Amino acid sequence: MKRILLVALLAAGCSTAPQAPKSHEVTLATHDSFVVKQEVLDEFQRTSGITVKQLASGDAGELTNKLVLTKGNPIGDVAFGVDSTFASRALQEGVFAEYKSPEDDKGAQRYKADDSGKLHAVDIGDVCLNIDPGALAGNEPKSYEDLTDPKYKDKLVVENPATSSPGLAFLFGTIAKFGENGWQDYWTKLKANGVKVVSGWEEAYNQEFSGSAGKGPRPIVVSYASSPSAEEGRTKALLDTCFRQVEYAGVLNGAKNAEDARKVVDFLLGEKFQAQVAEQMYVYPSREGVALPESWAKSAPLPEKPQTLPADKVRDKREEWVEQWRKLVQG
Repeated sequence: MKRILLVALLAAGCSTAPQAPKSHEVTLATHDSFVVKQEVLDEFQRTSGITVKQLASGDAGELTNKLVLTKGNPIGDVAFGVDSTFASRALQEGVFAEYKSPEDDKGAQRYKADDSGKLHAVDIGDVCLNIDPGALAGNEPKSYEDLTDPKYKDKLVVENPATSSPGLAFLFGTIAKFGENGWQDYWTKLKANGVKVVSGWEEAYNQEFSGSAGKGPRPIVVSYASSPSAEEGRTKALLDTCFRQVEYAGVLNGAKNAEDARKVVDFLLGEKFQAQVAEQMYVYPSREGVALPESWAKSAPLPEKPQTLPADKVRDKREEWVEQWRKLVQG
């Protein structure tokens, strides 16, 4: 009788032998610039039993649009790369689920988008004007206002705020600097002074900017405060022209594997991932106490007083501002 019972239990899948831990797959939707050291990712996957499948989805704006359009049937379980210029839209559309990560209070809370607990700050990538001092021959601009001077005619390239996250951040920076009644006049002057508008950062920095490997014709570009760290001292960020840009991660509403998605968020906020974001993605970690590469202290210090705008103001006015910019600059 005992033998018959044991056979029946085994047939039903009730083995008394230890079971190997089940591997769970999490789809991580990201922007195209997401990079992580393979050994750091491998260790997380090995110790957690989670397999992370990355789904690159364009820049921050494209990623946000895809998340909004697919919110009824999300493209993944967790997303990274929605930044502070698009966060209010994602929150308003209900893209993310609430989650209190045990890693939030290690520094990420300093850059929270709101009090909902749906977005978790992973890194900071302040958008600033970058210059090529060699091409400017000692005649360097220092401020937003300087760019309207005729001596900088045809020297500036910017990204379109309708299609580019850094372009949108730069537009917001000018609105924060000159106010809702003054930014249009500023852009009118930039247009008269020959500003060139391109679709995205890759084209602006790697093709148009003279300080990059592309050696383009324009010595002033909208990029990041950290960009000079990749140029071995050949370029400089103007720290008085920065707009604070924070990149977030969050569990997607309707995620097929929400439990493991939460562990991936914890991983992105954890010390091992945070320790390599500067080297891998040229951004500043959100976690407190994480050391930056030594060269960053001179070439890429974190701006102390960047421009900012209230999240609710960005949510309510973004589309209006972009449309006003389009009519003003592109006609």
